[in-house]
Amino acid sequence: MSFQAWSARLWQQIRGVNPFDGDCLPTRVSLSGFGRPTLPFPHLWNYKNPIKIFETFYWDGQKEMGSGKHNRYIYLAGLPPVLLTREPAVIKAVLGATGDKPGQFDRDTSPMAGIARATGEDSLLYSNGLTWRRQKRLSAEPFSRANLFQPEKFHGFEQTFRKTVAERLETLRSHQQASGERVSRIQFEPEIKVVMLEMLVNNFFGGHVSEKELRNRFVPAIEMLIDHMISDTVAPVSLALFRMLTGRNAILKQKMADFEALTDIALSGRAEGLGLWKQFQSDAPDDALRSNIRVFLAGAMEATTSFASWAIAHLSRATDIQDQIYEEVKEISVYDPDKLASASTLNRVLEETLRLTPALYFLPRRATVDTWLEMADHRKMFIPKGTQLRLDVWHANRCEEFWGKTVTGYLAETFAPDRWEVLAKKGITAKEMLHFGFGHGPRFCPGRFLGLLEVGLVVGAVVKIFKFTGVGKEAQAKAGVSTKPADGVLVDLELRT
Repeated sequence: MSFQAWSARLWQQIRGVNPFDGDCLPTRVSLSGFGRPTLPFPHLWNYKNPIKIFETFYWDGQKEMGSGKHNRYIYLAGLPPVLLTREPAVIKAVLGATGDKPGQFDRDTSPMAGIARATGEDSLLYSNGLTWRRQKRLSAEPFSRANLFQPEKFHGFEQTFRKTVAERLETLRSHQQASGERVSRIQFEPEIKVVMLEMLVNNFFGGHVSEKELRNRFVPAIEMLIDHMISDTVAPVSLALFRMLTGRNAILKQKMADFEALTDIALSGRAEGLGLWKQFQSDAPDDALRSNIRVFLAGAMEATTSFASWAIAHLSRATDIQDQIYEEVKEISVYDPDKLASASTLNRVLEETLRLTPALYFLPRRATVDTWLEMADHRKMFIPKGTQLRLDVWHANRCEEFWGKTVTGYLAETFAPDRWEVLAKKGITAKEMLHFGFGHGPRFCPGRFLGLLEVGLVVGAVVKIFKFTGVGKEAQAKAGVSTKPADGVLVDLELRT
């Protein structure tokens, strides 16, 4: 950016000019005031609580009228505006207009700088434009519903998944029986994380790695690298100095080597067409796939662990809904698409989990040119070139105006799977009431059907064997790359009789 452009923008900011326009006009966030949750931008003391940063954008917004209380911006220091929106119509319009054509929005890669440095820039998650389209062609086919749910392919695939889940839960059951205690207290999230990574590496990619090595070597490596990716995005220089002074660079280097070893294991089944590699048709060399494999291993483990952890956390505080799911799944031995579809309570729980506690709590976009955005109801918003957009899915799904009692029959911040039945009776489909749990538009998550299969299988299997009650009144959220229950899904566990 030239000095002239920077100074013109700075002068506009000093004068308090709103850089946006239209009949869906965002309002400015004040940088001063007492009682706010935190400052409305990340720094060394708040970057581990991004949900609170987003919450600050709306702190003084209730005095605004119309969409101005849902669309908020900061604009300072000669930098481009940052627009945060929790309005579903705006989120949907931006996601639908994502691409690399003139007037479309590219993914903003700035929140993923640390991810790119750790996994590589040539990946479906990070790249834009032609690179992204090439990576989508390479990666998306094995995930498609048509591919995953072809009967002759699905049953073998589901069987290997089910075997993995059954073995891990049988270990937990045996431990419970051997303890002699009717009730034991455990954190479920670490168990879920191992199961999810095992399913990805051994079942999806056809690799061969033991549960013990996953638990003791590879899961800790990915956990440390994910924490590193976040800090390396927010404060790369100061935290690099901290690692050097404390000797953590050597530990990080070893964890990166472990991650590379796991990537090799995931790629090893390709030559023999193991797992879903048999569906992967490409002459691209293994090295061209490494970035996507790294992103998939870390990202899919994070996302599916988040999804399953939240579902179990919610059910641990709704034992009546647990019992309803148990009645649906107690006779199911094969989780094929028809059987999963017939478990209506389980499916409503999965949808409600994605709405109330989405793993991907915001989606970043960037305006590449001055752009007029048009919503489905024909309202328009002018968004200036360079604007960083943060599509705040977390708060959109918890806003009473959009998801509350008047619309769905239940308070927006309440876990209420039956709201989906209320919506269905009103003739409102999930396509109309988007919770953006897997995104929307061209960058819609290609792993949606795999994620639903994995999480539905895990949650159904857990309910089938155990009763579990949450410790504490409610599960607070923590957020990094994804959201998770802050207590690690701490539950009192007992076997079903």
